[in-house]
Amino acid sequence: MTTFERFPTDRDGPRDECGVFGVYAPGHDVSRLAYFALYALQHRGQESAGIATCEGGHITTLRDAGLVSQVFDEEKLRALEGDMAIGHVRYSTTGGGSWENAQPVWRDDGREVALAHNGNLTNAVELWGELKERGIAFRGTSDSEIIAALLSSHGGKLIEDAVEEVMPRLEGAYSTVVMTKHAIVAFRDPHGIRPLSLGRLGERFVVASESCAFDIIGAELMREVHPGELVSLTERGLETRQVVKGVRRSTCVFEHIYFSRPDSRMDGVVLQQARGRMGEILWREAPVDADLVISVPDSGNPAAAGFARASGLPRDDGLIKNRYVARTFIQPGQELRKHGLRLKFNPLPEIVAGQRIVVVDDSIVRGNTTRQIVGMLRKAGAREVHMRISAPPIRNPCHYGVDMSTREEMIAHGRTVEEIADELDADSLAYLSMEGVYEAIGSGPEDHCDACFSGHYPLGDPEEANGKFALEEIAVVPAS
Repeated sequence: MTTFERFPTDRDGPRDECGVFGVYAPGHDVSRLAYFALYALQHRGQESAGIATCEGGHITTLRDAGLVSQVFDEEKLRALEGDMAIGHVRYSTTGGGSWENAQPVWRDDGREVALAHNGNLTNAVELWGELKERGIAFRGTSDSEIIAALLSSHGGKLIEDAVEEVMPRLEGAYSTVVMTKHAIVAFRDPHGIRPLSLGRLGERFVVASESCAFDIIGAELMREVHPGELVSLTERGLETRQVVKGVRRSTCVFEHIYFSRPDSRMDGVVLQQARGRMGEILWREAPVDADLVISVPDSGNPAAAGFARASGLPRDDGLIKNRYVARTFIQPGQELRKHGLRLKFNPLPEIVAGQRIVVVDDSIVRGNTTRQIVGMLRKAGAREVHMRISAPPIRNPCHYGVDMSTREEMIAHGRTVEEIADELDADSLAYLSMEGVYEAIGSGPEDHCDACFSGHYPLGDPEEANGKFALEEIAVVPAS
């Protein structure tokens, strides 16, 4: 019997997705560029990290479980030489967190490739079956390996031609970077669900999930890779092809609210500013008599600042976050377990005692964390605790590359806002409206996917989507 690694079920909130990076830059230390770019993208996935480089026609891949700083050191980076590199940080959305599913994926089914992918294919099971019938074997159970196998086994001479033929067969979300002996090719699904940006490093070019990866390595953001577009980075420079046209753009609106780093730019907007406007609009929509505004750090910080600006209320740090808690794999044990969330957050009685507190956060999914935060603040002496959320209620799971709870696990499922407030033991609760979100980001629902809020899935019937462990349920994976 094969067992598969899964995250514990007591987690709260949406899990981050993945981050990808690619650089073609002869004469540069490409593995070090990839390392620091992934360091900037670490927020997008903390399960595993990997870098692949190509030197003299030979691709070398190094990947392992853990954070970027845990997987790589100077000795390992020195072993990754070459003129081009791709990198990946992962949180699993299809396939478990085992080593076999770490990326970049390496395959040689006729063409040697290394591939990094952010997203989720909704037709992964169908494609997996087709490839198995062709006699193609798999080492892991991720949809990313399916994309790699399709490209690796394609008979065309150029990787660009292979990508152009494979892209229309892929359904769902994919922002992907693939490396061969001669090129790095990046491509984005025709709906543009997950982000992907193009940058310039001197006379060379780079791609990354977010522009913050460019800032850390001194690259300049040029633009976003267009939905349905292929960009090729080679010795000839930059070449592009628009592979799929005329499809409704459906960029994930939650990237604006939470997932992407606040210093990243999307659609020409710095997300820190957009999130601050969400807080300002939240005050306009749901004012409250209070004494102090605090955030749930760090994701609630920009909206809390906006809420305080608009309301004129003072803002302080009532909750201190331990930013290293994700770096320990040691369980607290029974003696420490009763302290629960204090591993991550610690309230300051000297700040909150006797105060009517407004607590601003970006989202509530299951509600476990929020409920404990309200309890901790009351125990620290807060007179009233009012929750303000800079997003609408999350009532539906994501099938496009974000691991969320099931619909039944979500605290907003089947409950009114007042009932949710009672569940959380909050004096009041208010969410930002969907209209308020779009006002803050300066674009409308016609360009975004907001299915986790609205239930309107732009890519079709969500019941047809594959679950996270769909491939593991039909595949027998050899033990490593």
